[in-house]
Amino acid sequence: QVQLVESGGGLVQAGGSLRLSCVASGRTSSMYGMGWFRQAPGKEREFVAAINWSGTGTYYTDSVKGRFTISRDNAKNTGYLQMNSLKPEDTAVYYCAAKPTTSYYRRDSSYDYWGQGTRVTVSS
Repeated sequence: QVQLVESGGGLVQAGGSLRLSCVASGRTSSMYGMGWFRQAPGKEREFVAAINWSGTGTYYTDSVKGRFTISRDNAKNTGYLQMNSLKPEDTAVYYCAAKPTTSYYRRDSSYDYWGQGTRVTVSS
């Protein structure tokens, strides 16, 4: 089992930045891919970004390309989502997810472990 805890959410003005963190605990000796998803009010959860175990492979949804950067520090069992140039439409609860694999995935159904989420609100 892997437990995930996100942090770093908050209220920010449009154009601002936030960095989300996701700390993994438990069976972290296994290699795992990590993803970030978000769910806005009244909408379905959507994929944001994913990264493979080594950190050499990343993937982003089109709406965040060039603005968000996913990364990880395996020595700290922590993943990050750096969010720059934030827009009001980025407002959502952001979740990190993990799957025991060396690869990464875009579908939420592919992930085995989920955090509780951290709320991001971008004001206009």
